[in-house]
Amino acid sequence: MSKPRFEDLSRRLAEFAAERDWEQFHSPKNLAMALAAETGELLEHFQWLSETQSAELSQEALDAVALELADVQVYLVRLADRLGIDLVAAAHRKIDLNAEKYPADKARGHARKYDRL
Repeated sequence: MSKPRFEDLSRRLAEFAAERDWEQFHSPKNLAMALAAETGELLEHFQWLSETQSAELSQEALDAVALELADVQVYLVRLADRLGIDLVAAAHRKIDLNAEKYPADKARGHARKYDRL
């Protein structure tokens, strides 16, 4: 079997929702709220950990984080789909904008905001 492709995710999620008659609940507002909630659940796995601990998760913790990341991605992709946004194109556009705001020669090695470079 071939590796799942990002491009197929939106279609599969739409089919999943349609099969369950969940489109009625998947308004942009509700999806944005669900995305925020799932992001909070992801953060719980890192709360109170040191920088080192957060980078050295056990396999069990890593598996749990993977599922939370999947939840975040599912709601993000679903929200973009409902709004007609090409998420991959939007991400590339954002990288281009950030490249202008954070030129490598000025931003390298710094975590400063663009207006402080």
